[in-house]
This record gives sequence, C-alpha cells and structure tokens, in this order.
Amino acid sequence: MNILLEKIIIYGVLGIFLAVIVYIYIRKLRKESRIVSEKIEHAKSEGLFEPVSLHPVIDPNSCIRSGACVSACPEKNILGLRNGRATTINASRCIGHGACFHACPVEAISLHIGTEKRGVDLPHVNQSFETNVQGIYIAGEMGGMGLIKNAVEQGKQAVENIVKSLNKKINTDYDLIIVGAGPAGISASLTAKKHKLKFLTLEQDSLGGTVYTFPRSKIIMTAPMDLPLYGKVKLYETSKHELLTLWEEVLGKNEIIISENKKVDSIIEGQGAFFVGTIDGTKYSTKKILMAIGRRGSPRKLNIPGEISPKVAYRLLEPEMISDKHIIVAGGGDSAVEAAMLLAEQNEVTLSYRGDAFSRIKPRNKEKLEQFISDKKLKVILKSNLVSIQNESVYIKTLETDEDLNIPNDLVYIFAGGELPTEFLKKTGIHITRKFGEAILKHEK
Repeated sequence: MNILLEKIIIYGVLGIFLAVIVYIYIRKLRKESRIVSEKIEHAKSEGLFEPVSLHPVIDPNSCIRSGACVSACPEKNILGLRNGRATTINASRCIGHGACFHACPVEAISLHIGTEKRGVDLPHVNQSFETNVQGIYIAGEMGGMGLIKNAVEQGKQAVENIVKSLNKKINTDYDLIIVGAGPAGISASLTAKKHKLKFLTLEQDSLGGTVYTFPRSKIIMTAPMDLPLYGKVKLYETSKHELLTLWEEVLGKNEIIISENKKVDSIIEGQGAFFVGTIDGTKYSTKKILMAIGRRGSPRKLNIPGEISPKVAYRLLEPEMISDKHIIVAGGGDSAVEAAMLLAEQNEVTLSYRGDAFSRIKPRNKEKLEQFISDKKLKVILKSNLVSIQNESVYIKTLETDEDLNIPNDLVYIFAGGELPTEFLKKTGIHITRKFGEAILKHEK
C-alpha cells in the first residue's frame, strides 16, 4: 500500500511539474506572440510592414515554428514568431539575402517579388538567363536577385549557358560584351576568362557598380560565395573597401581590365550579331550580350537651376576627406541619412527632405539620426525641396510656409533614387513584366 501511495505521489508530482512546464512554455509563447504583434503594429504605423521588393513568404501549413529563419536573418526583426508560426514584421527592410529560405528545416519559406498591391518590374528571362531577345542575357539585381552571393552565381551561370550557344562562325569584335561591373558582371568576366572568350566589360561608373557608391565605412551583408578563378570566399560582414580590394586582386591576377565610365546607350541587332554603342560614340560588335546592371540605374536628377554645378554630386565616396564645409544633403532614404551623418562629423550639414518624417529608413539609422538632431550635430528641414543651386548658397522652399530659405553652401549631395533602366531595356526589345507577389525562389516539392 505504501509503495502504491509513493507511486501515486511521485506521478502526481511529475504531473504537476509537467503542467508547470507546459504553463510556463505556453505563457512564454503568448508573450513572444504579443511582442511580435506589437512590432507588427509599429511596423504598419511606420510604413515598414509591406514589402517593396524580394521578401519571404511563409507557408502556415508547413511551418513548425523552429525559429531557424528568425535566427538566420542578419537584418533582424524582419521575421518573428507569432501564434505558432513564423511571420514577417518589417518586410520592407528585407534585402532578399535568402538566409531564411535556406535555414528553414521544413522548406516552408519561399522568396517572392512584389505583392498583390505593389508590382515590381522585371525583365523576362528563362532558366538560362536569356531574355526574349535571343542572344541577350540578364543576371544580378536587374533580374530580381540583389544579394551579392546570388548575383555572383547568376553571372557565372549565365556565361556558362552563353558558352554552350556561341556561334564562332559569325565575325564580330567580341564573343561577349558584359554590361555592368558589379558582383554579377565581375563574376561573368571571370567566367568568360576561364572559358577563353574574347569579351569586353563596360561599366557606366567604376568597378563594383552600386557597391562602389557606398560610403567607405558601410558594412555589406553577404555570404560565402564561389568566385570563378578564385574559389570559395567566406565573407559575412565586410567593408566596401575590403570587397573592392578583393575584386581588384582577382581581376588583376587574371589580367582582366574593366572599361570604366563607358555607359551603353544603344544596342542594335543585325546580321546575327549585336552592335553596342556608348555615349562617347564608341561602337562594338558582339555575338552575345550579358546585362549585369543594377536596378538603381543612373542617379535621378532634380532638374533645378544650378544642378550642373561641379559642387553637386549624387554619391558620397570619401567623407573623411571633406571638412569645414557648408553642405546640403537632399533625400529621405538610408543613403541620404547615412551620408548626412557621416559628413556631419566634420562639417556643417543640412538635410532637406520633402516628406514629413523619415519613415523608410533602417531603425538603427533612425535612432542615430535622432541622436544627431538632439546633439545639434545635424540640421534637418522636413517638408522642403531644393529649388536652386547658386555658387555660394542654395535656395530651399519649405512646403508648409512656402518660404524660400537662402542657405550658405559649398557642396550639394542629391540622393533622389535612380532612374530604372526599364525604358532602355524596352528600347532594346526586352519584354518587361510586372510581378505581383510571384515566387522567384522556392523549394521543389
């Protein structure tokens, strides 16, 4: 009887212990869900909930709430766990790195471009990265995959496919012309060298493409990648300078020269070949073309008096070399805010933005910006437009009072986004499709 009583007591204690554990666990889940729900409501109020480009979509029927996707995301607070499954929080912050896609143990995540309400223009390409214009290929950011690792892989695969379809009998200057020297273009150039193609790489700016325009101190989130003629590159956090140095080293060792400041403005097809023209009047003929250009395209101009002044720039390259200047930064995105704060360390800076709040910048930038304003290290004029640039000053119009402010000025930096190369692609004959939430990276079931 005593033994039976002891067993009842032991089982009873174990039952109570398990019940307490379950209660604590459920309470913890509810607390986590409440926190995530609060973050979602905050994201909605800040305009950060709706995705703007590539983003994860979770299948609720497959998700097992492992949390692997949340832990894998280097951007943080893009994903969270709520009511027993993963969910997006600050979807507009997603940069499409795909870490969550690869981390999910049950393949419950796919990467989609655009949403039901907001479409994203993408060129039509097949599995070989060839467009509807036979002989013209697209890889990298313009094709929807902006992550450095993905762009590198696409550049390599595109050239591998091009090699298989080359017609050596056609007489042209080059087998392949690569347009763009960002991650996809560099990878494509190395792959073309590997296959001993006669190729030319044209870049409208400088080596690195969009990466080159980042401030020197900017950290680039990337992942291990296989760089042709080099091997595995394991980079998780690196500076712009380190990444460009790596690319210069690899290209130098393989005797590849990038033709910089060569913007392509025409592509004409004829006699089984393509004739490529640049804005400086140079013309080339080639059998194949790989477009490895970014979605940002050329910097958008404000088209205001004085904008052609040499003191106006559309990117910030060496902020540490600029000091004791009166500077105007125009724009409301991360690039404008980051540039303004970097310059404010050694200069008198005014940040002008037409909006009434910086609603689409990274939380870290927002916190830092608020601190700069509080410390009076940076002057911000919201609801304002830059209307005229003079030799020693600028005129800014405030939208609320319709007042023209005349501000002493030495340098002007304009960050108004980029003009997408959509029209150029259309002129070339490439079909553009607007994607409304279509999966471009998913697991095969």
